[in-house]
Amino acid sequence: MSDDTKITNNFCYNIGDHDLCVPYTGTEAWVQSLGYKVIEEWRSWKVDGQVAGYLRAYANNLTFLTVKGSGHTVPEYKPKEALAFYSRWLDGNKI
Repeated sequence: MSDDTKITNNFCYNIGDHDLCVPYTGTEAWVQSLGYKVIEEWRSWKVDGQVAGYLRAYANNLTFLTVKGSGHTVPEYKPKEALAFYSRWLDGNKI
């Protein structure tokens, strides 16, 4: 895998899929407008065996991640999922 297709998660943008302040569809459109190559198509990510959201990885170390059922402040609405996501991301583990 070349350097531009590695999933390193140097920057990961997460958003609640029930966020009425900043709807994920607008953020998703903005991310797509950057024109980065998709290196991992949409897939679910899980916490305790349950789907916690979905993600798509792009070149340039960008991952767009949603948190299922969360509003604008993910740690407030979905603390367990937020902790799992941030812990995995900061530890460099696959989300």
